[in-house]
Formats: sequence, C-alpha cells, structure tokens
Amino acid sequence: MPRRPARAPARRPLPSVGLVLGGGGARGLAHIVVIEALEELGIRPAMVAGTSIGAIIGAAHAAGLSGKDLRRHALAAFRDRTEVMSRLFTARVGKLSDLFSQGLGNPLQVDGEMVLRHFLPRPLPETFETLAIPFRAIATDFYGLSRVEMATGPLSSAVAASMALPWLVRPVMREGLVLMDGGAVDPLPVRSVDPGLDLVIAVDVTGGVRQSGETRAPGPVEAMLGLSMIMQQALTEARLAAAPAHVRVLRPPVQDFRILDFFKAKAILAAAEPLRGQVMSLVDQTA
Repeated sequence: MPRRPARAPARRPLPSVGLVLGGGGARGLAHIVVIEALEELGIRPAMVAGTSIGAIIGAAHAAGLSGKDLRRHALAAFRDRTEVMSRLFTARVGKLSDLFSQGLGNPLQVDGEMVLRHFLPRPLPETFETLAIPFRAIATDFYGLSRVEMATGPLSSAVAASMALPWLVRPVMREGLVLMDGGAVDPLPVRSVDPGLDLVIAVDVTGGVRQSGETRAPGPVEAMLGLSMIMQQALTEARLAAAPAHVRVLRPPVQDFRILDFFKAKAILAAAEPLRGQVMSLVDQTA
C-alpha cells in the first residue's frame, strides 16, 4: 500500500497587533524599522496610535504607505539641507512684529499642516474614516489642561495638532479647542489601542542617558526640547507601570540623537536596526 505523503505542519495564525508610536522628534524615524519588520512577517496592524512624530508616521502608515516607502522618502526628504530649509520657510506663519505682540504667534513658527504637505510623500487622506487602518492621534488641550484623543473627522489638522511643539509649530484650533503637542500629556499612548488585541508593540523614542559624554551647554531651543523629552520620559514610565501584560515596549538606541537631527536620518535608521529582531521575537512569542 503506497504511503501517504506527510502533512505539512499547520501554520500558526498570526497574532492581532496594535502599534503605538511615541513622540521624540527625529528619533521617531526609528518607528519605520518596526513597520518594516511587521511587514516582513506579513502583519498589518489592527490599529495604530501615535503622538507627535509617532502621529505623523502612524497616520502615513495607516493611509497605506509601507515601511519601505517611508524609509525611501525620509532618506530623500532630508538629503538636501537647503531644500529642507526652503520648504520650512514657505511654511512659516509668523513675522518679526509677533515677537512684541501678545498671543500665540512668533516669527519662528511653521504651519503644521503645510509641513505635512511639504514633507510627506503624498497628501494624507482627508478624514480618519478613509484610512486603511484605524488610527488615533493624541494632542493636548492647552487651556483645558487635558489629553485629547482624535479618531474621527479631519485627519491633517489632528496630526498637525499632535506635533505642535511650542515655538516651532503653530497650535491648531479644532472643535473650539487650542491643541498642542500630545507629548505633554501622553508621549506613548498605549491606552488608545484595543485591549482585546493579542499584542501591543509600543515604541518609546523619548531617549535616555546619552553615551557621548558631551558636557557643552545646550542652546535655548535645544534645552527647551531636551527638558520636554526628560519630562515625557518620566510620564511614559509612570503610565507604563499600569500597562497590561500584552503591551510590550521597545526602546531603540537613539538617545544620542537630538530632537531635531532629521538630517541624520540614515544614521537613526541604522541605529534602530536591532528593533527588527525584537519585533520578530515578540510576534513569535505571542503567536
């Protein structure tokens, strides 16, 4: 009697994965490596949540851009310093007289929605509802002193609000609120994803202790942004202490990059490469 061919072992189903992308300026380019790793495993996140740079990359991915698309564009967009400065200049909203007036304006600020149009490879969809992946963006209600989670309505203004760092990006008026950088209230929004998912991968890029041994005094803008990251790091640790067990945090070794080091995109992506293996290990443990 002929022997029956052995059956191939059944493939384990892939876990449902939520992706949480934190704020951290240029360090957040490390998020791209995590997206690439999930794609290599054949996983599309069931939900994405993001703050600041995490909201930018998260919205772009939820709109259909792959990790490779994002990598290619990041390397191209920050190759030419002169071109970048030209784009930022055209997005500027302030004027010199704003330095001597009251209000939210100043001559250094840029319009967040214009920045998104200038620096993303293609325009974001008009609304959250048209995204390929459910997405949440986090901002801060400046006068209400509270966290705002956006999941419906206009998308571009929500992402612009989430990235509205003081003195750099103009606050966003949305639904009667003045919204600013979400990192002030929730730098790593793990509570914004469905608790019923098998695995939540949260990528914390607030940084840590620098290994460079640098001792020079920072400039005013660098000091302001650096202190903001220190506060966000403390807030993240406090929030994660109460996170459920299926939330797993990845921290790429990008602490030696400054918040505005976008011209070091290639080096940041290279430093984040260990995330690729870490993502694969987490998925394997969960499947």
